Amino acid sequence: MQGSEHPRHPRLEVIRRNGDPGRTNPPLLFVHGAWHGAWCWDFGFLERVSKHGFDVFAMSLRGHGNSAGHERLRTTRVRDFVDDIEEVADSLFASPVVVGHSMGGFLTQKLMERRRLPGAVLLASMPPSGVAGFVGKLIRTDPLLVLQANLTLRPELVVSTPDRVKRLFFSESVPDKDAEFYASKLGNEAFFAYLDMLLGDLCTPAKGTPVLVLGAEKDAIFPVKTQNEIAASYATQPIIFPMAHDMMLEPGWESVADAIAHWVSEGLQRIQLVA
Repeated sequence: MQGSEHPRHPRLEVIRRNGDPGRTNPPLLFVHGAWHGAWCWDFGFLERVSKHGFDVFAMSLRGHGNSAGHERLRTTRVRDFVDDIEEVADSLFASPVVVGHSMGGFLTQKLMERRRLPGAVLLASMPPSGVAGFVGKLIRTDPLLVLQANLTLRPELVVSTPDRVKRLFFSESVPDKDAEFYASKLGNEAFFAYLDMLLGDLCTPAKGTPVLVLGAEKDAIFPVKTQNEIAASYATQPIIFPMAHDMMLEPGWESVADAIAHWVSEGLQRIQLVA
């Protein structure tokens, strides 16, 4: 989509796949995690969900993927990213179910503070308490890396080698050459937004939006314990898959796509009828 060049309204990349025109399902809006972009959903995941009868949209937050704002990324805040999601959501033909992965799950929860959504899917999500747990783990395992990333204001150092990317995002079942390819597509990240998610702009779990929590058994960033805590915050139970953090790229991603489509088309409808 095209927006203004003003910093608060950058041009945002949106990838679309159309579903069955005879269906009346809500649109689905996919929001990526840190260092990623809309591209991470476009290796079969979007197509798979669209075949269930959904119009699906994957966006790149400002400073990510092919969206504008790379030159201002360091000083971008959490609220700016939430503005981006809201802008794309408001441009669609109906209010979407938002699917947020990792940092995108945190941003989805921040959007839920602003407005009630038809539904939200939190996929290997950051918890409402933010990124402190993951940073603490990094400090214990690689304190020099964390020190360097913070002193230079460069969160991208955390994913600066294919080996680090493989350890954080993927299981051993992902070939090294594939992990290296995905690593080559990762970008920079917003240092000010990182500070927001560390201690400055955390979530208050909002009621009113039905929530599906999907986690990964081998997640090295936000493990099953974290997904249980997130689910408890929204009075639901998580579904855990035998894979690692990048659930849209891991072997078995098809079952994750199908679970999202099934919940929106059937489970979500039951929730709304009860409500």
